[in-house]
Amino acid sequence: MTSLSKEQIDSIRKSYLNIVAMFQSEEKVPGRFLPCLLMWGADIGLDAEDIRQARSQPPLSQSSIPSDKVEKVEAMYHLVQMICMDHVVEDVELEIASIYAEKLGFRRSLVSDLLKSIVTADTDGTPAGDVRRQVIDFMKLHGE
Repeated sequence: MTSLSKEQIDSIRKSYLNIVAMFQSEEKVPGRFLPCLLMWGADIGLDAEDIRQARSQPPLSQSSIPSDKVEKVEAMYHLVQMICMDHVVEDVELEIASIYAEKLGFRRSLVSDLLKSIVTADTDGTPAGDVRRQVIDFMKLHGE
């Protein structure tokens, strides 16, 4: 992935913290998710104190889930950007992202569609702003 702006990193962090909050609302978190969640936190520059603060926040609730369609799409877009940061996409990452997509009201296959868009654009040298706009337009067109 190309270098990200501070705004993009902040949005990715927000999506990450929402995922942490989502799992706090679950009775049990599958152990296979933990290494991935820790790796993502490290990839976006979070330290132990950031994680402790995230864990002290209330679990993800209906009121903290973005209500606007564009905000939801952007949350998924930034999550998929985070997955692509290390240039390796693991099955467990896609599984977590798919669960989050469902929480936001999307179909699970949205994650693979977004992943293809971002990876293809990165390979083609398409500017991130253009990819973001294309993803939002795609979502509007397909009624998500």
